[in-house]
Amino acid sequence: MTGRFKDVLATAVAPAVWGTTYFVTTQFLPPDRPLTVAMLRALPAGLLLLAFVRSRPHGIWWIRVLVLGALNFAIFWALLFVAAYRLPGGVAATMGAMQPLFVLVLARFFIGTPIRQAAVLSAIAGIAGVAMLVLRPDDHPDIIGLIAGLGSALSLAAGLVLSKRWQAPVPALDFSAWQLMAGGLILLPLAMALEQPLPVPTSANLIGFTWLAIPGAALTYCLWFRGIARLGPSTIAPLGLLSPVVAVSIGWLVLGQTLNLLQLAGMAIILLSVWAGQNAPVRGRTDCSNGRVVDAPVAGSHS
Repeated sequence: MTGRFKDVLATAVAPAVWGTTYFVTTQFLPPDRPLTVAMLRALPAGLLLLAFVRSRPHGIWWIRVLVLGALNFAIFWALLFVAAYRLPGGVAATMGAMQPLFVLVLARFFIGTPIRQAAVLSAIAGIAGVAMLVLRPDDHPDIIGLIAGLGSALSLAAGLVLSKRWQAPVPALDFSAWQLMAGGLILLPLAMALEQPLPVPTSANLIGFTWLAIPGAALTYCLWFRGIARLGPSTIAPLGLLSPVVAVSIGWLVLGQTLNLLQLAGMAIILLSVWAGQNAPVRGRTDCSNGRVVDAPVAGSHS
C-alpha cells in the first residue's frame, strides 16, 4: 500500500463520518436552529483541539484564520444546516455535490491548478450519481434552500482552495484548532442574536452534539486538512461525495429505507467518480511527519 493511497484512505474517513450528519441532525438534535447547531459543532471542537496544541496564529495568520474559519465552518455550516432544514435531503445533497466542480474552477484561478477534462467529467458524473441516489420525483425545492445549498458548496470549495494556497507553518492539528475556534466564535454572536435559545438538552441532544463536535469535527477536520496539505484540494474534493453514500446507507441499515436499482446505479457511479478523482498526477514533495508541503505541488501556489 503506497503512502498516497494511505493518505487518501485517511482523508476519506472525514466525509464518511460527515455522512452521519443528516441522521444525527434529524434524530438527535432540536429543530430549526441551524446557527446554534453549527456553533455547537465548531466551538467545542476548537476548544478541545486547542488543549492539545501550543501554537497560536501570528501576524497575517490572524486574518487568514478568520477568513478560513468563516469559509470552512461559519458560512459553510450555517448555510448547510439552512439547506438541510428547508430542502428535501436529496436536493440538499445534490447541491452539495457541486463542490468538486467549484474547486476545479477556483483552484485554477487561485493556485494555478490546470483544469483537466477528466476531472470535469468525473465531477459531473459525481453530481449525476448523487442525483440518481438521493433525488425523488416528489421533491419540491425551496428557493432559499437552493441558494443556501449552493452557497455552502461554494464556501467550502473556496475554503479548500485557500487552505492550500495559504499553507500554514504548523501541523494539521494546530491548523484545525485555529479554524474551528475562529468559525465557532464567528457563529456565536449570530446564533445568540438570530435564534431562540436552546431548550434544556435531552440525553439524545447531548449525544448528537457530542458526535458532531468530536468525531464529526475535531477528529475528522484534522484528517481533512492533513489531506489538503498532502494531496491538494482538487484531489480530495471528490471524496466529499462519499457523504451521501454513507447517509443513504445509514437510512437503509438503520431507518429501514429501501434502495432501488436506480439508487444502486447512482451509488456505483459516485464510487467510480471518487476513484477517478484520485488519479491526478502528484507533484511536489511533502513532509510526512506533519503533513506540510515543502515543495510547491502546483504552479502558482504560495504561502
